[in-house]
Amino acid sequence: MTTYIALLRGINVSGHYKIKMAELKQLFINLGFNNIITYIQSGNVIFESSEKNNSKIEEQIVEQVKNEFGHTIKVLVITKDNLRNIFTSNPFLKDETIDTKALYVILLKENYFVEGIKLIEPYITNKEELKIVGNCAYIQYPAGAGNSKLTINIIEKKLQTVATSRNWRTITKLVELSNK
Repeated sequence: MTTYIALLRGINVSGHYKIKMAELKQLFINLGFNNIITYIQSGNVIFESSEKNNSKIEEQIVEQVKNEFGHTIKVLVITKDNLRNIFTSNPFLKDETIDTKALYVILLKENYFVEGIKLIEPYITNKEELKIVGNCAYIQYPAGAGNSKLTINIIEKKLQTVATSRNWRTITKLVELSNK
């Protein structure tokens, strides 16, 4: 069995795509997954599966959410090892004075449009910093993510991919929970 983390994009945000965590957990049970843990209302699910194809798991979750709740959402599924690598590869953590409350990770679906990174640059304002490592954009939002022009929608559009964002506190907690 492999431990995975499903990151559902956009559920329970501003009253859109509402799904209670108990219902989401039941959805994962219905899909045949094991040892399911949900974390906060923003669509983070840790689970185990014998399936080895992340894309197939993503498709199953998307289809089941549509069937059960009528929501068309985006989902990224990563392994526990991928999550650990995301955690340890954060280039901002080399600076011990960094305010981790201002750190976010945007996970990008593989095969994103690399040339699109140049198209993102005009949206970087307010002393923000963006560093892309592999399939992750690490972003420091000193003035707060809500005050930024560099949104998840801009990143998805310019990089022509599926993406989802989590703050550093959530990434840290998912690492902790996936190691239990």
